[in-house]
Amino acid sequence: MNWSNRIRQTHRWLAVFFTVTVVGTAVALSLPEPVVWVSYIPLLPLALMFFSGIFLFVHPYVAKRRGSAVAEK
Repeated sequence: MNWSNRIRQTHRWLAVFFTVTVVGTAVALSLPEPVVWVSYIPLLPLALMFFSGIFLFVHPYVAKRRGSAVAEK
């Protein structure tokens, strides 16, 4: 497995984890006495998804510029 596939798979699992944390945050904030700090929990997977998404977006353009066979897939 190469780095691109590994980052793509990590990005997918981060998306699942992010969705779970957002749902959990919505449930926690809907309680009669909400705990406000819970709303910061989804920010970590969101930040990691941002950086892995930037890599996945830029990777084909860099590979094409280098003339790699990865860009043709």
